[in-house]
Amino acid sequence: MATSATKAPSTGKGTQGGKGRGRSSIVGDVWGGVAATLVALPAAVAFGVAVYGPVAGAGAGALAGLLGATALGLVAPLVGGTPRLVSAPCAPAVAVMSAFGVGMLKSYPSDPARVLVLMTLVGLVAGALQIAFGLVRAGTVIKYIPYPVVTGYLSGVGVVIFLKQLPSVLGLPAGVSLGKGILTPSMWQAPAMVVALATIAVMVLAPKVTKAVPPAILGLSGGILAYVALALAKPELRTLASNRLVIGPLGGDTASFVDAFRARVSSLGALHASDALAVLGPALTLAVLLSLDTLKTCVVVDAMTGDRHESNRELFGQGVANTVSAVVGGMPGAGTSGPTLVNLASGARTRWSAVIEGGAVLFAFLFLGRVVAWAPLAALSGILVVVAFRMFDWGAFRWALRRSTALDLLVVVAVIAVAVFVDLISASAVGVALSILLFIRNESRGAVIRRKLTGAQILSKRRRLPAQVDVLTEHGGETLVVQLEGSLFFGTTDQLRAQLQPDLAKQRTIIFDMRRVDTVDMTAVHILEQMRSQLEERGARMVLCNLPRTFAGGRDAAAYLLEVGLLHADDKDVLFDQLSDALAWAEDRILAEHGSAPGSEKALDLMDMPMFQGRKAETVQHFLACVEERHVARGEIVFRHGDASDEIFFVRVGSVRISLPIGGKSLHVASFGQGDFFGEIAFLDGGERTADATAEVDTYLYVISRAKFDAVASQHPRLGQSLFAGLARSLALRLRQADREISTLEES
Repeated sequence: MATSATKAPSTGKGTQGGKGRGRSSIVGDVWGGVAATLVALPAAVAFGVAVYGPVAGAGAGALAGLLGATALGLVAPLVGGTPRLVSAPCAPAVAVMSAFGVGMLKSYPSDPARVLVLMTLVGLVAGALQIAFGLVRAGTVIKYIPYPVVTGYLSGVGVVIFLKQLPSVLGLPAGVSLGKGILTPSMWQAPAMVVALATIAVMVLAPKVTKAVPPAILGLSGGILAYVALALAKPELRTLASNRLVIGPLGGDTASFVDAFRARVSSLGALHASDALAVLGPALTLAVLLSLDTLKTCVVVDAMTGDRHESNRELFGQGVANTVSAVVGGMPGAGTSGPTLVNLASGARTRWSAVIEGGAVLFAFLFLGRVVAWAPLAALSGILVVVAFRMFDWGAFRWALRRSTALDLLVVVAVIAVAVFVDLISASAVGVALSILLFIRNESRGAVIRRKLTGAQILSKRRRLPAQVDVLTEHGGETLVVQLEGSLFFGTTDQLRAQLQPDLAKQRTIIFDMRRVDTVDMTAVHILEQMRSQLEERGARMVLCNLPRTFAGGRDAAAYLLEVGLLHADDKDVLFDQLSDALAWAEDRILAEHGSAPGSEKALDLMDMPMFQGRKAETVQHFLACVEERHVARGEIVFRHGDASDEIFFVRVGSVRISLPIGGKSLHVASFGQGDFFGEIAFLDGGERTADATAEVDTYLYVISRAKFDAVASQHPRLGQSLFAGLARSLALRLRQADREISTLEES
C-alpha cells in the first residue's frame, strides 16, 4: 500500500497534466509532512524527557526533544537529500545519551549545567564524525558491521530504555534506585501506573482497530484521557506547579532560549582536554548507531519507492543536522522508520515533505508549549516502553534452535548483557570482538585444501612418448599437486601443515596451486617456509604455480612473497605461471631420474620417430619424398590460429607449445617434444588452424603437407594406410589420457 501511495496519479496530458502532477506532489508532501509530525512529535518529547529529564528536568527535556526534531527535520532533508526520509530524535540516541548523562551526573552531582554542556559536546562530536563518515565515503563500510552485533546492540538499547522508563511508569520518587523501587510497592503511585498502562494498551491495540492514525498519537491520547479522568478525582493533578506527573513549563520563550544558547556557547569554551576524551567514546558510538539507523531506513525507502539513496551524502547531511541540533540545544537523531513510513503512506514524494515535518514541529514548539507542558510523563514513558519492546529482536532467539546459528545468538546475548550491566560502548566492543572470534573460528574450520592429486592422476600438457608415459604412470605418485583455496592465515595454516605432514615425509615434489588463494599472512608464510625447508633437507622440492596477480586489498602477490622471504630473487624452478608448467618440470625430474630423459641434443631421423619405428625401410623412403625439413628458432611462430594449412609436423628435436587465444590471454593447451607430432587436425580435414604453435626452444621439424602426401600415397596406397593407422593409434592414446584426467577432476 505504501508503495502505491508514492506513485503519481495520472492527471491528463500536456501542460495541464504537468500542473496537476505538481499540485498533487505538493498536496502529498503537505499531508505526508503533517502525518509524520504526528508520529515524530510525541516520540521526540518522550525521548527528550528520557535523556535530559534526570539532568535538567522534564520541561527542559521536552524542549530539547522539540528543538532536536525541528533542527533535524529542517536541515537533514535539505543537505542529505534522500526523498521522503524524515529525521528526528530516535531510540538509539536515548540509550547512549541518557547513559552518558546519568554517568556524568554521578561525577558532577552539584554541577548539572556542566553535564548539559558535556552532553551537548557529545552531540557536536557525533555530528562531526558523521560529516567525516560522509566525506571519506564510509557509508558503504558501516553496513558491514555484523548483523548479530547490530541486532544485539539494538536489543540492548531496547532493554536499557525499558529499564530507564520503569521509574516513571511506577511513579517512583526522584533519587530512588530502580531495584529498591521495584522491591518497595509502597513507593508506587497508582496514577502514574494507570496512565502508563492505558498508554501502552491503546498503543498496542490501536493498529488492530485503525491504521489511519499513528499508534503513538492514539497511545498518548489514551494516556491523557486517563490522566484527565484521574484529575477529576484528585484536585492536585490539575495544577502544573510541583506536579511530578506532567512535563511542566518548557521554558521555551525566545528570551530564555537565547539566554540558554549563550550560556551553552560560553560553557563550551571552558571545557578541558579531559572532557574531550570523556565524550569521544560515547560520541563515536552514537555516530555509528545513528548512521546505521539512517542507512537502514534509507534501504527501506529504496525498496518501497524504487529509488536509490546516496549513502555518503546522507551521512554528511545527518552530521550537519546533528551538529545544528547540538548547537541550538536539541537532541541528536537519525532518519527514523516510523515517521518516514507514515510520510510515504500519506503521499509524500519529495524531500520537502520532511522539511514540512520540521516546520510543523517548530510551530508546535512556538505555539503549543502550554499544551505540551500538560503531557503526562507516565504516558511518554508508556510510549517508550512499547518502542523498547519493538526494538528487541525476539526472533533472534529462534537461532538457538539451529546448531549453525547458536553461536550467533551467543553474540546477541553477550552484547545485550554488557549493554545492560556495563555500558553501550563496552557492548559494541564486545560484540565486534566476539564476531571476529567467530569469523576466525568458522574460517579455521573451512578446508583450505580444495583437492590433492598425484602426478599419476594428472599429467602436464606436454605430450609424452608412450615409453615416457609408462614411467610417469609408475612413478607419478612421487609428485603431489595441492590445490589451495580461501585465506591462508594464522587460523588455517596449522590445519594445512597437519593435513600435509604425511606427504612432506615421502613426496619428491609438492606443487601448491595458488589460483584460488585470496590472501597469505605472515603466519602462513612462516609455515610454508618450514615445509620448504623440510622437503629440501631430503632433496625434495616445493614449487608454487598459478599465483594470483594480486591478493585481497590489491597487494601484488609475487612482490609480497618476495618481500616476506618465501620467494627469493635467485630462485629457479620455484614459481610457475601455470600448473601444467610446474607438472612438466616435475615430470622431467622423474624421467631424468629413471633413465627416460625428455630428449637429447641429437635430431631424430624419420626412421627413429615412434610413428615410423618398425616400418620397412622401403616404406620410410617413400615418405621421404613428401617430407620437408624445417628449423624454427626459439619464440618463432610455427602457425597461428585461423591460418589455412594442411601440414602435419614431427618434432626431430626441441619443443613446440600449443596455445589457444581466449579473451586477450593465451591458454596453454599442450606441448610437444622430441619424437611427437602436432597439427594433425588440419592435415586430416584441411580446415583452419584451431590454435597457435610456438617454438619453446630452437626446434627442428619434419613437415608433411597433405597435398604432397596424397600425391605419393596415390602411387603407394599401403603408405597412406600405414600413416593413418599410426595417427589413429596415437590419437586414441591421447583421448584415453584426457578421459582419465577428466574423470579424476570430476571425482576429486
